[in-house]
Amino acid sequence: MRKIKFKTALNEALAEEMRQDERIVLIGEDIGLHGGVFGATQGLVEEFGPQRVRQTPISESAIVGTAVGGAMTGLRPVVEIMYIDFTTVAMDQIVNQAAKLTFMSGGKIRLQMVIRTQGGTGTGEAAQHSQSLEAWFAHVPGLKIVMPSTPYDAKGLLKSAIRDDNPVMFIEHKLLYSMIGEVPEEEYTLPFGSADVKRSGKDITVVATSHMVHKVLKVADKMKDEVDIEVVDPRTLVPLDIETITSSVRKTGKLLVVQESCERAGMGSEIVRTVVETAFDNLDHPPKVLGGRNIPMPYSPPLEQASIPQEKDIENTIKDICLKGMMA
Repeated sequence: MRKIKFKTALNEALAEEMRQDERIVLIGEDIGLHGGVFGATQGLVEEFGPQRVRQTPISESAIVGTAVGGAMTGLRPVVEIMYIDFTTVAMDQIVNQAAKLTFMSGGKIRLQMVIRTQGGTGTGEAAQHSQSLEAWFAHVPGLKIVMPSTPYDAKGLLKSAIRDDNPVMFIEHKLLYSMIGEVPEEEYTLPFGSADVKRSGKDITVVATSHMVHKVLKVADKMKDEVDIEVVDPRTLVPLDIETITSSVRKTGKLLVVQESCERAGMGSEIVRTVVETAFDNLDHPPKVLGGRNIPMPYSPPLEQASIPQEKDIENTIKDICLKGMMA
């Protein structure tokens, strides 16, 4: 199978869907001739023209508001918000309009739109350009939340998001855009609410999201002679495939959730809550969440690295859960 970059997979998904459906329009900053700040929209304005690839001024509230209005009239907008941090400028449009108008209209209005945005750390962009805010949006009824970790998942899930008749937050990690992975040339989509077991194991279930999936996989390979780690990637946080997660926990008896976002009130807590409510009797160790520190992200690279889980932190936490009890 061919191998392409994460951003190329996104670009292909956008182009393929736009060729099939003339209602799809792209809206965002620098998405035209520049091809997007992360390169995901390169070549699209040349193929589809400026009417369907709408480059905008710097006004996130206007960008999302335009998409909401467009969706209400039957278009299928795909918005690009350059950093997830900047969604804060458009929270009224996202939370009070996009997420609620279908419900408030009794289903007469459909809000079929996608907000592609980028989150996470790793490039030294400090507190206002490095946040992981997925838990904010997961708390809002009416929004679907997607967090792909591979080029294959990115393409299949983006195509599904564009075809969905609900507003979708599609969150991409900045360190994944250049990642290379296998992606079929033939048409495919991936369903929402279907987690992927990235690695099978029997000793502990580690649920990880986005870029953290790859850190956990490296740790699992490193520790394979000590602990057999099962790695589960939810892929979508709303809807959440709790059945796959609990099935894994019933097999391993242990659960660790690894997230880049702040540990406090994150999706890890929600996953642990649901597992405890549905598979408590299968746990032989208290479940644990390993997340980012509850601080604004520092600019200093060493402090940035210290603020989120690294491979050594994941390894030590797994040892605490799996090996210390055995030695005792």
